[in-house]
Amino acid sequence: MDETQPPPQSHLFTLRVWQADSGEGQTEWRGKLQHVVSGQTRYFRDWPTLICYLGEMLSQPTEVSRAPVDGV
Repeated sequence: MDETQPPPQSHLFTLRVWQADSGEGQTEWRGKLQHVVSGQTRYFRDWPTLICYLGEMLSQPTEVSRAPVDGV
């Protein structure tokens, strides 16, 4: 393994989707995308918007939290 390369970034998201009444007996899919580490949240009503939000969130740098191991 090359020690000069930083470890690859990873992101953790929660994705919630549900059907909602849009009136006159029609339903539509809605959703909520949340970046777990930052808490950044976006709501969407169509799949292209979800993809756009994912692209935006993935292009932002992430802060790596290094918690102490065993209280050290």
